[in-house]
This record gives sequence, C-alpha cells and structure tokens, in this order.
Amino acid sequence: MRISRRQLLGHGLTGMLAMPYMASSLRGGTAPSAKVTMGVIGVGGQGMHNLKSFLTFADVRVLAVCDVDAKRRQNAKNTVDAAYGHPDCAAYNDFREILARGDLDTVLIATPDHWHAIMSIEAARAGKDIYCEKPISLTIAEGRAVADTMKRLGIVYQSGTQRRSIACFKFAVDIARSGMLGKLQTLHCYYHNGPTCPPQLVQPVPAGFDYDRWLGPAPFEPYTTRRCHGSFRWQCDYSGGQLTDLGAHFADLAQWAHGDEETSPTRYEGWAEFPQEGLFNTPVRFEVVATYPDGVRMIMHDETEPGRGPRGNKFVGTDGWVSVDDTGKVTASSDAILRKLSATQRGYEYMEGHHRDFLNCVRARARPIAPPEAAHRSTTACHVANICLRLGRPLHWDPARERFVHDPEADRLLARAQRSPWRL
Repeated sequence: MRISRRQLLGHGLTGMLAMPYMASSLRGGTAPSAKVTMGVIGVGGQGMHNLKSFLTFADVRVLAVCDVDAKRRQNAKNTVDAAYGHPDCAAYNDFREILARGDLDTVLIATPDHWHAIMSIEAARAGKDIYCEKPISLTIAEGRAVADTMKRLGIVYQSGTQRRSIACFKFAVDIARSGMLGKLQTLHCYYHNGPTCPPQLVQPVPAGFDYDRWLGPAPFEPYTTRRCHGSFRWQCDYSGGQLTDLGAHFADLAQWAHGDEETSPTRYEGWAEFPQEGLFNTPVRFEVVATYPDGVRMIMHDETEPGRGPRGNKFVGTDGWVSVDDTGKVTASSDAILRKLSATQRGYEYMEGHHRDFLNCVRARARPIAPPEAAHRSTTACHVANICLRLGRPLHWDPARERFVHDPEADRLLARAQRSPWRL
C-alpha cells in the first residue's frame, strides 16, 4: 500500500517514527572523510546564531531548515544556499518532515522551550543525534524523559549550554574543583531581572506564521505579537523566565563546580516579585538559595551585586574565591589563582567550541561536554527554584526519586498536560 507524505504526517508521530530510517552516525559511525549532515529546526535569533556557526565547519552539510514563520524559514534557506553556492537547501514548516528524512545524521533544535522535549525525543526515535538549545525541558518530567530516551537509544545529545566550552568559565570551574578554594561554601549565579509587559490586545495572526503549530503542546491562547518569538521566555506556558533562561547556563556551571552533575540541591527557599498584570508572568525580582546535602549553597540572584558587573558566576570556599562573567573577565582572591590563568583562558568565545565538541562526539560516538543527564539535573534545580517561588514557601527535594519530600502539592507541578495531539 502506498502512503503519501501528507497521509504519513496526518497519522502522527508514532507511525512515522516506526519507519526504518536510521542516521548514518548510528549505522556504525560516521566515516572520518564524510560530512555530518544536519537539519535545523527553529531559525529565530539563537537558531540563526547556531546555524551560521555550523556553516563554518567544512565537515558539516546543512541540508534542510524548518520554522513555522515563513520569513524566518526563507531567511535561513537563503543563508544556507548562499554559504554553499546553490539553492538545494530544503525548507519545511513541519518538523516531522525533517525527521522523516533518512539522509540526516543530526538535527539542531532551537525552538521555544516548550517544544524542546517533544522534538528531542522524536528526533532520537528517528535516529538523529541532537544539538538542542537550553533548557532541556519545560518541566522536570520532560527532562527525565529526554535524558532516559537519549541513554536508551544511544543518541549523542549536546545541550546548548555553551559556556561549558568557553575557556574562562571552564577555568573557574576547574579552580573550584581543584581544592584551591578550600572547602566550597557558596556558588553564586548572577542573572538579570525579568521584564514586564502591559496587557496586550488580541491581534490577527500574521500571514505566513503557523501560530497553532507554534503553540503546539501549550494551552491555546489568542495571538498577540509579544506572546511569540523572543518574548516567549517570560511566560510560564512556554518557559521559566530568567531562572531557566540564564539559569540553564549559570546553575549548570555551579553544579559542575560542585562536582556532582547527576544530582541537585535538596532544600530550596527564596522570594520573588511577580508581574501584577499584563502578558508576562515569570518572576521579575527574585533570589533563591538552594542547599546541597553537604551544606554548599547555590544562590540564584536576580541582578548583579553593586559593582559586581555582568551576569556570571562566583565560587567561594573557605580559602578563597574565583569569579567569571560574560565579558570574559576572571577575578580571584589571590594572585596564585590568577597566575594559573593562561592567555587562551581569557575572553569570551561564543559558540564554536561547543559546536565542534558536538561534531567530534557524533563522529566518535562519545560523551559530549554538556550531556543530557547533566543538563537535566541542572535544569531541574532551575525548575524547582521556580516551583518554590510560585508556591511561596521552602521546598525539600529528593534527587534520587525526583520527587518532593511529603509534598503532593509541589509534586503536581512536576509535569503539565499537553495540548492534543502532542505528547511525549
């Protein structure tokens, strides 16, 4: 029986992903001389940054792009076609068409956060290795499903927490783990305040924008411009505000510095100010103190301390401290620490090293620097912090069971209903 592509997509993801497509990287490994083929899903601001970076690698071939915004989709296709000098890049509105291609080894996912888990799991089932923008998930349950799926299927998954591949940040983490600071006491994470937005009028959906598909598994809401694209980060139906946007980076580095990436703090307490009206509903001002069983505290700050400078991390121990921020500046409590800082560990390099690490691991079938379990655990700390603030009280977290301790009300926030037909 012949089945058209339209019929295939109409039957949903399950039938499609049962088809015998398998990326070449999972059929014994990509040959050293071969190009890693890639499809790109989500080509907004961060998606285009990632795409342009991958286009600079001679051993990568981007074959297809996908976005629900026709203007962004065409812009991405034009960018790829210009890079290769021919008009062969395919462009899709439906991400399932990318996953159905048997000639793609990898996918880059840079959509809004509420799509990350579903797309990652379906890409893995289709046999693709995955570079997915942070955070790994919208909920703790989603993150666990992603990490478990990647492990079960042997997928190379790199979280887009690129600061792990930036030398100045890795230097600070290495110092914290080396013992030079003595016993660790406090892991500071400096973010920005969250924005607010006044009430918005309902607007007609622009031509060329598939708004229903943009919403996907999220609850239906009428269209307004500031709901979508970059503003999605400040609405809890799609993201978690600064605590998951910047927290996915800096809480992740704090976890790494603490030395146990496959667990998370167990006690959370803090305060927050939420918007009183308008479209945005994630915290504007906040501070969360998350404490590990060994007494080390991770503190998530809403804004920098007076004179502290840009967003970043500061790791404090009994014998000293080291600090790093997004300008690439490293400071420390002693010259002995700074003397270990080499010229190559100064400054802020943006994405290339993280992308190169992903490609190397695809070829070698190796563990990338930002693997899914570590990404899930650090993002869990961000999600628990948000739940703590929403409930307005301290919480106790069991990282082994991934449940709150004797707290059914908090447990109900581990997962969310998803709008039909989308599901994990």
